[in-house]
Amino acid sequence: MSKKILIVDDEEDIVTYLQTLFGENGYNVITAGNGVDAVRMAKAEKPDMITLDITMPEESGVKAFRELQESSETQNIPVIIVSGVDPEFKKFISSRKQVKPPAAYFEKPIDREELLNKVKEIIG
Repeated sequence: MSKKILIVDDEEDIVTYLQTLFGENGYNVITAGNGVDAVRMAKAEKPDMITLDITMPEESGVKAFRELQESSETQNIPVIIVSGVDPEFKKFISSRKQVKPPAAYFEKPIDREELLNKVKEIIG
């Protein structure tokens, strides 16, 4: 059975890109366009991994990340931050005492091979 990845991003071109990349490499893909849907879908679908944008409508990726980490249903799902925000954000999100740091952090534009290698390392 193939591993399931939840892609969370409000930019359709990024969602399509990641969907194609992961799909072509044997992963099952589901998507959400905002943080509210991301948390709901993570609890319902139990993905093996989540890619999460930070700057989104309705609920930011930061708030969604915190909710995912605080819920017993989703706290063990690895999260890769995929965002165009300042590199200083990586230091910020990784230094929060309330939640564990993300499994990885990728800035947009994404290095395809580097991302795939990290996904394989995390979930196979």
